[in-house]
Amino acid sequence: MVVIGKKKYQSGEGAQFMSRKAALKKLQLSLNEFRRLCILKGIYPREPRNRRRAQKGEPGIKILYHKKDIQFLMHEPIIWKLRDQKIFNRKVAKARSLKEYSEMKRYLSNHPTITVDHIVKERYPTFIDALRDLDDCLTLCFLFSTFPSLHRIPREQSLLCRRLTVEFLHAVINAKALRKVFVSIKGYYYQAEIKGQTITWIVPHHFCFEPQAKLDVDFKIMSTFVEFYITMLGFVNYRLYHTLNLYYPPKLTNAENSEKALVDEEVYVSERIAALNVSLVNLDPSTQFVEDEEMEMDQFTNEGDATKLEEARLEAEKVKKLKTLFKGLKIFLNREVPREPLVFIIRCFGGEVSWDKLLFVGATFDETDETITHQIVDRPSMSKQYISRYYVQPQWIFDSVNARELLPVEKYLMGCILPPHLSPFSDSRQDQTYIPPEERALMDLEFKLTDDKEESEEESENENEEEEEGEEEEEEEDEDDEQESNEDSDEEVDKHEAVKKEVEIELPSKVEDQKEQNRLLKKKQMKVKTGEVTKEDPWERQRQERQEYRLRERMVKKKHKNLYRSMMKGREQRAKEIWLLRKKRRIHDAAEKQKRKEERKQKKAKSAE
Repeated sequence: MVVIGKKKYQSGEGAQFMSRKAALKKLQLSLNEFRRLCILKGIYPREPRNRRRAQKGEPGIKILYHKKDIQFLMHEPIIWKLRDQKIFNRKVAKARSLKEYSEMKRYLSNHPTITVDHIVKERYPTFIDALRDLDDCLTLCFLFSTFPSLHRIPREQSLLCRRLTVEFLHAVINAKALRKVFVSIKGYYYQAEIKGQTITWIVPHHFCFEPQAKLDVDFKIMSTFVEFYITMLGFVNYRLYHTLNLYYPPKLTNAENSEKALVDEEVYVSERIAALNVSLVNLDPSTQFVEDEEMEMDQFTNEGDATKLEEARLEAEKVKKLKTLFKGLKIFLNREVPREPLVFIIRCFGGEVSWDKLLFVGATFDETDETITHQIVDRPSMSKQYISRYYVQPQWIFDSVNARELLPVEKYLMGCILPPHLSPFSDSRQDQTYIPPEERALMDLEFKLTDDKEESEEESENENEEEEEGEEEEEEEDEDDEQESNEDSDEEVDKHEAVKKEVEIELPSKVEDQKEQNRLLKKKQMKVKTGEVTKEDPWERQRQERQEYRLRERMVKKKHKNLYRSMMKGREQRAKEIWLLRKKRRIHDAAEKQKRKEERKQKKAKSAE
């Protein structure tokens, strides 16, 4: 009997992986259609453990996909839509070449369209899953909302991105979900917390679009991602608005008569909504949205979680105060200030904001209003100023949000040199990270404030204890006075017993005398002697530490040696980066110091002349 075994590469990694060329042949798709399908379905190339076996012994490096992923794509109904589009393009081209315009018009009216609703439901079965994967979606949609009409990007797509992103900003404003803000060269970094999920995205600066070279950016691939993200963001916005008890699409609360008289009312209403300065209509005015953080926290009985529970409670209190940070403030924006980010931030924290009504629609009050508390200005001086308000620079808004309190306006007044804008996303307390001197000063100030609070609390507790002790001593003195009158009568009776006890103490037995003598002898021998000063050799101590460190390194197991080496290499690299950053800062500070010296010399020379 002859036993026939499996052929080579028919099992193991040789049978699990498939090259991209084989996948295209199996799915009968072109390369562009395959890329589009993989982006929509979330399929990506895999890295095998043994590339030689996965490539069936073929040399070189190929793009490999898992066989199950390709089988998963074979059941996708979008493949039939892609084939219909291919047939449609062939029919339209044939009708155009034969100049059969009636047939071509009929074909164009029945254009096959691709919908990705079922893919969104398939990839994100729950709302929390969609929120968890919303970072890239928001970043790309905000980027496309600033694009003009390009060859690969239709104007309708960028307009839809603009509408969906504005709707999401309104949802964040109504939920008061914004937590952190940071301004960088790339744009504005925002971080919000919705349903317990932390969402971070970037909004680019509103600059003019700069055309890119053809090889720099592949807009077709980006447009395919946006095609999926638009549908996903529409689902998320619809769910968010209904959880916040708001109409979707959003509607204005006060529709003025002037709006109805306009010819293009929809455009005007959309501009008012894009201004982010209006409140939206609720579905049911009787029921109001209850925030998750306002609910009472569950009190667990586990003693090990007591510290975590206390930290969570303190964080919830801080967040509750943060939500009403700008409440009661009326802020006016000058025309040179970026309007959209500041309006979004101020409204997220309960403030009122307005601007020049000639600049953009949606202004709620004029600059002449005497109740304005702050005016955001980004210029060195102004000819006309009001005494009843502060003229501050835009950084005051961002720094106040990150500090979770209204910072003093003295450092942010008009024309002042601003303090450094520190990132709230960096973990300063992490080991082996560079902390700028300004951030270190803020951290020291925080620690000092907490220490002062603890000391004041301890002093108040000590004072309370002293007062209680004083009251107890007074009560004891009163009780002693009462007892003295009662003890006078019993004093004569106790005299005979006291005399007896004294006699018994003066005439102890022989055994007790011996014990007493031994105790006194030991007591005399117990003396406090002056200690000798021993000088510690630092070189010897360092040598001892290095020796102990080498011994600990030898204790590392053989299977963990490579991991240990990579960890040490990373630590050395981080230490080098910190050293370079500190050196760069020292050079910068020295240059600034020299610059100030030269300016002072020039001023003195001018004054002497």
